[in-house]
Parts: sequence; structure tokens; C-alpha cells
Amino acid sequence: MSQPPPSAGRELANPPSDGISNLRFSNTSDHLLVSSWDKRVRLYDVSTNSLKGEFLHGGAVLDCCFHDDSSGFSVGSDNKVRRIVFNVGKEDVLGMHEKPVRCVEYSYAAGQVITGSWDKTVKCWDPRGASGPERTQVGTYLQPERVYSLSLVGNRLVVATAGRHVNIYDLRNMSQPEQRRESSLKYQTRCVRSYPNGTGYALSSVEGRVAMEFFDLSEAAQAKNYGTFATGGCDGFVNIWDGNNKKRLYQYSKYPSSIAALSFSRDGQLLAVASSYTFEEGEKSHEPEAIFVRNVNEIEVKPKPKAYPNPAA
Repeated sequence: MSQPPPSAGRELANPPSDGISNLRFSNTSDHLLVSSWDKRVRLYDVSTNSLKGEFLHGGAVLDCCFHDDSSGFSVGSDNKVRRIVFNVGKEDVLGMHEKPVRCVEYSYAAGQVITGSWDKTVKCWDPRGASGPERTQVGTYLQPERVYSLSLVGNRLVVATAGRHVNIYDLRNMSQPEQRRESSLKYQTRCVRSYPNGTGYALSSVEGRVAMEFFDLSEAAQAKNYGTFATGGCDGFVNIWDGNNKKRLYQYSKYPSSIAALSFSRDGQLLAVASSYTFEEGEKSHEPEAIFVRNVNEIEVKPKPKAYPNPAA
């Protein structure tokens, strides 16, 4: 087993025993929620490097998200949408899809849980309702293909599916998409993430490219700044990018395995890195799953001033 470089960050104790599907920092603390193929959802306190709790599900857990600091939602291969409450050890099934559920988001603006499935639907749920799909399900929205990734910012929902389709919705009117797009990338979409300022989204694909898109299609909108973002790949590297200048700002030392997921803390001071083989080369011997949390230095993420040539004399 290879040793991670000293600069990899602090390694969390009690990591998952099978592939990590996602991890997310809380919006209010340094709690970290982690889903994995070992059928478990775990809650860590990064500040004390401790496991605060876990839930065992009936199949691989493919995604998770926070509701508040001690509760959240999880979805997976058993087709179920669950609410999990760690401080009392309780879980509820909000409802089900017909096939595995790939992704979940919670909208603080709408007070709804949004799920995307390989059954080619997006469903919205009201977690405040009594248990049972007939009470909690708000709506079902057909998609052109299997849902691979979701992202929320305010009332805007971005849905990325197989076949390189991208649908953009307003949660206040889900009857039809505001926009129907096709990915500008050549290969299958892997992940979509909205810009925090609500102006657009970043889309990544399996060949390692990232496209930066804006909701406003006007020429003026396309000239806006992209900002700084991080990517992780199957090559084990995490890169920090200056989207405006389309340049890499920093590359962290190589991690022991593929980068399965990344998450910045609420203040951007910490970056959680899931080092976990994603089976891009099929079944083979690989390093064990690990979660690293590293401090983010300003020099790594601050765009460098653009250099302009000296005017001719």
C-alpha cells in the first residue's frame, strides 16, 4: 500500500470500506456527510476527526445531501429516497423511484427534496409531509434519458442526463424546462455544478474536460468572469483552475487513487477529497478508500493578475 504525500491533508479515521460515491460539507459547520457503495451513509466531524454516526441501507448509497447540521437525505441502488436524522438515529423513507436513484439535492428555497434516477425521471418531495409517497411526493418530471447529475442554486435546477442532455428548470414552475440544451462536450456527462452566484454551471465529462456555461445566452453574459474552481480526476490529481483565464492555478500532489468527489467547506478554508477507485479500468487491485481534508491556502486559489505586454515606445 502506497503512502499518501504529506501534503495530501489529514486523513479521516473510519473511512468507508467500498467506493465513495459523494461527500459534502455542511453549510453551518465542519460536519461532512459521506455516501458509499458499502451501503452506508456516514457523518464525520472534521474538526475532531471523529465519526458521529452512520446508517446502513439496503443497497449501495449513490448520493447524499444535508438538510441541517445533524440530518440529511440519501438515495441509492435500492430505489429509495430516505431522510436520515443522526442525533436521534432515525430514518424515514420519503418514497421510491422505479430504478436506482443517482442523485439528491435539498432546496432551501422551496423546502423540497429533488431526486434524479436512472428511471429517466426527476421527482420532488416535501419532507414535512407524513411518511409515504402519496403524502410527500410533489411531482414527477420525465427526462430524455437517465439522470446522471443534479445541481441547485436558488430556485434554478440543472439536470444532466445520459445522451449529453441538459435541462434547466425553475422550481417555482416545473411543468417544463426553461431551457433544453445539449452538452458542449463530446463525451458522456459525469457531473454538473451550479455557480454559487447563480449565473450558470460547470459541466464535466468522462474524458476529463470541463465546460463553463451561463444561463443567460446573450453575448454580454458569455463574457462574464468564471471564477475559481476545483476538479478531481481518475488520474488521482486535484487541480485548481482560473476559469476566467482558462489556466491551472495549482495542482496538488497525487492522491493514492481516483478522485471520486470533492467538497469545499462553507468558508472555503477546507477541501475534502475522496480518494476512491471509480472502476474506470474495471475490476483490479486498488488502494483502499480514504478521505483527506486539507487546508486551502490563498496562493493555491487566488487568480494571478493578467500580464499585459509593454506598449511599444
